[in-house]
Formats: sequence, structure tokens, C-alpha cells
Amino acid sequence: MTLERFHFLVSFSVVVFVLQIKFCSCSYNTQPMNCTDTTRLCASFLAYEMKPNQTLAVIQSMFDVLPGDVTVEGNGNGYIFVKKNCSCLSTTKYYVTNTTYTVKSNGGYVYDLVVNAYDGLGFLNSSSRMARVGAVVSLRLFCGCSNGLWNYLMSYVLKEGDTLQSLASRFGISMDSMELVNGMENPNNVTVGNVYYIPLNSVPGEPYPVENDNPPAPVPAPAADNFEVTEVDHNDHVPYGWIVGGLGAGLALIILSIVVCICLRSSSCFTEPRGNSAKDPSGKSSHKFHILRKSSFCCGSGRYVGSMSGDNKQATAEASHPPVTISKALGTDVFDVDKPVVFTYDDILFSTDGFSDSNLLGHGTYGSVYYGNLHNQEVAIKRMTATKTKEFMAEMKILCKVHHTNLVELIGYAATDDELFLIYEYAQKGSLKSHLHDPQNKGHTSLSWVMRLQIALDAARGLEYIHEHTKTHYVHRDIKTSNILLDDAFRAKISDFGLAKLVGKTGDGEATTTKVVGTFGYLAPEYLSDGLATAKSDVYAFGVVLFEIISGKEAIIRNEGMVTKNHERRSLASVMLSALRNSPDSMRMSSLKDYIDPNLMDLYPHDCVFKVAMLAKQCVDEDPILRPDMKQVVISLSQILLSSVEWEATLAGNSQVFSGLVQGR
Repeated sequence: MTLERFHFLVSFSVVVFVLQIKFCSCSYNTQPMNCTDTTRLCASFLAYEMKPNQTLAVIQSMFDVLPGDVTVEGNGNGYIFVKKNCSCLSTTKYYVTNTTYTVKSNGGYVYDLVVNAYDGLGFLNSSSRMARVGAVVSLRLFCGCSNGLWNYLMSYVLKEGDTLQSLASRFGISMDSMELVNGMENPNNVTVGNVYYIPLNSVPGEPYPVENDNPPAPVPAPAADNFEVTEVDHNDHVPYGWIVGGLGAGLALIILSIVVCICLRSSSCFTEPRGNSAKDPSGKSSHKFHILRKSSFCCGSGRYVGSMSGDNKQATAEASHPPVTISKALGTDVFDVDKPVVFTYDDILFSTDGFSDSNLLGHGTYGSVYYGNLHNQEVAIKRMTATKTKEFMAEMKILCKVHHTNLVELIGYAATDDELFLIYEYAQKGSLKSHLHDPQNKGHTSLSWVMRLQIALDAARGLEYIHEHTKTHYVHRDIKTSNILLDDAFRAKISDFGLAKLVGKTGDGEATTTKVVGTFGYLAPEYLSDGLATAKSDVYAFGVVLFEIISGKEAIIRNEGMVTKNHERRSLASVMLSALRNSPDSMRMSSLKDYIDPNLMDLYPHDCVFKVAMLAKQCVDEDPILRPDMKQVVISLSQILLSSVEWEATLAGNSQVFSGLVQGR
């Protein structure tokens, strides 16, 4: 062998060895993050490096998310951050999240296509299938849930040039936190292609830029005559577009001014009926209506106005619509409008039979609630004193803006100098509280397990809506079983928004500091201590509601002393948490079983009850960061409800058991 050939073979071997090392370092061999709590659900993020020509629609499809779940890194690195719910897989005890991928080309193995498409963020259980165009592949993505020291964990695939120090600087975290989360002993021993988890306290990135689907056509350049450059005389070319635009804007302002003047002069937002001289049963003349003047709040649409008389009615009708009065307008579809109707005091008085005791439904936080039959429609009427204008306006403002099947609908209002009235849709089955606590003495049959879960899911969806899906977010601040109402089909609606609060943006998320209001037994520790009202305060109260659904007990338990006559008062949350400490799983939950509502008559799936109890435990965690948000609660309850319905179906063969299960539906 010649010396030259020997040198060539040695060099070739070195190159092959280097390539093998590089190939191994770029292979995706990450193991998912271990977990132990199979009921755990959290929000996580995945860092993904966008490919050329990828759009938001492509990203949404790949990760099965909405546009609001995608943010973009602001430093031009080409990374996006995808928000996904992460859960502990019970079969493997790993944290994962799921998605689907549509194969776009033939040839090769599906495993290779999918792993490469997601840059190592995803993995498949099977690696032997061949790719076929159009095939939809289910896969899992690496994710992680924080142990409470941070709000989120983000999955990141290490690329060439990345170091622990560069990642810490890039995402504004400490190297120590990176080492702690990933269990590193040697921070220099990192592998390109592996997934590492980056701890975060806030949502990463900036909103994804929305592209204009119809960009304006480019303005063609003026044709050059014989390639001569001529000077443009601006006086000869009048900008007609600017003139037309200016005239249009001026016309719009004039029309807007006229509308505002008409609204203010006719008081179409809050109309003052005149000439009411009816007397109530006590002989008291009906009150003159009080006009609520709030320049920033105009909920009435002008489409339906209160019963006015004389010239005022005619003038208002002629100024906007043909003459329409309450008595004529209220038909079969009037309650479908999304603006409240102005009612007269006579309407309210007549519909409640003069506020008779037989029509009294109960006492709310800020007033009494009466049953009414208003123009052949069943309604609930809250009667408040005029001193409660703040609470009255709070409900009006919120319920005029938010509409959801799981929120009670505001139909109309009335106001006098002395009293305020809010008219809602009527919930035929009353409150959840009356069905849980001593239902037989209140004329109700016991709720089945599946019914209880459906009610919990309905209420959770209503809360999720005001927390996340309204234009401005709200905190209810008084979630409890008496404020969860049931319609004729036992579907739940959240009511009583008198204490609801608009939450503003702060550095720590959405929060607002207020005086402590609400009901003891449902108040979160941080809210009691510093008056910090957040969405997590509502989550805490909802956790107590879940404990009530399981146990049938009230939020505050009163135990009579054995020796003395004193009554011990304990929160239901503390009692249930104590029982859960001695119930490690659904097979060994004897302590918890002692607190399950006996009205269920042992007709419930043990594993589902245990899962709801563990979800409630997360909701009432002392640390608000560790509580799930309502979106996560909705997902968990949906899954548990599905399992419970499947369990219920297995009982159909036993007619006696099944009939007892569905009693009261």
C-alpha cells in the first residue's frame, strides 16, 4: 500500500466518523417528560422553526390550534410558539399532547416524514408504515407541565449553535432554572436534536402578524414619452381620492352627531314613561320612572322602547322607527332580541301579582327575586332598592355585551325613583343548590351522577366564556351553587353578575384589586388576604362547587359539638382535601367514599368520581398558579362526562338500576 493511498483511507475514515457523529447528534431520540399525576392538565408551549412559505393556516392545521394560540418570536429568528394543552398519559406516565398530520407526498416511511415535519417535536408509536398522500396520521408532541415554580414549560429542539447560555439569554431566564427543569448534571453535555424544556412565567413571543388577503393594487407608473423625464406639476393633478375621502368622513361625523342628539333628546336608551298612576295592593302610587343617565352606557337599541304616552311617544317613534310600544311589540319572538326591553312599573307590578309572597323565588345578594308572567312569558324579576345602582349597572353592562347559552339572559329592565328591576329569562328548575342540599324536602328528586357532571360542564363553559372569549374579560367573584340556575332541561346557566368585575392587564396577567366581596366558603386565599380578584379566584370557587356536587354538602359545614353546644364550622374544601389525602387512587378511596352524596345510592363510576375530586383539588390549590384555567377544566370535565355516559350505558340492561339512575331528568 502506497503512502498516498494510506493517507487517503485515513482521511476518508475520519470524514465518515465525523459524519456519523453529526448524524447521530441530529437524530431525534428524546424521551418524553415523566409524570405521576394522571389527572394533571396544563397549558404548555412548543417552539417551532417555520419553513419557507408556511402560513398561519398551515401551522394551525399541523398543531390543531386556533390563530390566537400562535405567537411569533420578535427577534427575527423565524420561530413561532404554539400553545397546546398538555396532559399526563395514564398508560405511559409521560407528558404529551396530541395532533394530526396530513401526508403530502408518497414514498418513505411515515415516521420519517412526520418527525422531520415537526423538527423532532413529535413522535409516533409505529415506524414501519409507508407514506401515502392524503393519509391522516395521529401523533404525539413532546410537552411538559411545571411543578409550580413557573407558569409554563416550552418544548424546544436544540439546533446547531444553541447552547444553554444562549437559550437562557434568548428567553430571559437563568441557566440554573434550565438545569433544574431538565435535570442536567453537566450543562455543557447537551445534544443537538433533543427536546429541552424552557421554563417561562409569561406567554412567549408576540401576536402572529395577520396578512392582508386583498392588498391594494400597485399604482402604475406614468408612461414615459420618448424616455424623457418630465417634472410633475402638482397643481395640475388634483388628489380626488383625498377629497372624496374627506367628504365621506365629514358626512359620517354629521350623521353620527345627529344620531347622538336624537338619542340624548329622546332618551331612547333609558326612556322615562309618564302618566303612570296605577296603585299597588298597598295603595301606594306607582313610582315615577328614574332616567339612568350614563353617557358611556347605552344598551337599548331603540327597536323596542318602554310604553310611553302622549307626545313623547309619538316624537320618539317618528324620529327612528314606526310607533312600537311594549304592549304591542311583545310577541313570541321579542325575547330573542339581544338588547334589553324597557318595561313600566305597571308591567312589573302586574306580572308579579303585586310582589306577592307566593311569587317570591328567593333573596339574592342585592335584592329579592320574583317569578313573573310578563306578556305570556315566564320571567324572573330581581327587585333592588335605588341605592344599588352600581350593582344594577354592572349587570346591565355585562349582560348587554355577553351572550352565551350557559349565562342567564337579560331580557329587560325598569327603574323608578326608589327601586330598580332587572328582568331575566326564567330558570324552571331553580338553583343547583336546591337540588344538592336536602333536595327531597324542597320537592326535588336527587340528581344522577351524569346530570351533575353535565351541570358542572355547563357552568364551566359559562365561566370560560367570560374569562377568555369576551372582548373584555370579566371575573364573576360570586360563583356558588345558588348562582348556578337550571332550565327545564336541567342545563346550567350562571347568574347574578352584580359583583362581576372587569379585569385589566397587569404585569402578572389579568388582575384587579378590590374590596373583598362574595360568599365565605368560596373565597380564594389570596383574594381574602389582599383583595386580588383574578380568573383563578373564580376557579377556586368552582372547585368548591365540584366538591358540593360530589358530596351534596354545603360550602360551610356545621358540626354540632359532642360535649358542648358549640357548633364547629369548617369549609367543605378543607374536609374534602383531608379525605383525599387518605385516598391515593380510585381503588383505595374509602375516606373519600364517606363524603360522597348518599343520594347517589352508590350509582356512580368510582374512577370518574375520583377524577372530579382530583380536579376540584387542583382548582382549590392555595397557589393560584397551580390552579388550571377554565379552558382546562372544561376539557377535563368533557372527558370525564364521556366516560360517565359510557358507564351509564352499561347499566341499561338492569331496568331497575337504570330507572333509578335517570330519575329526575
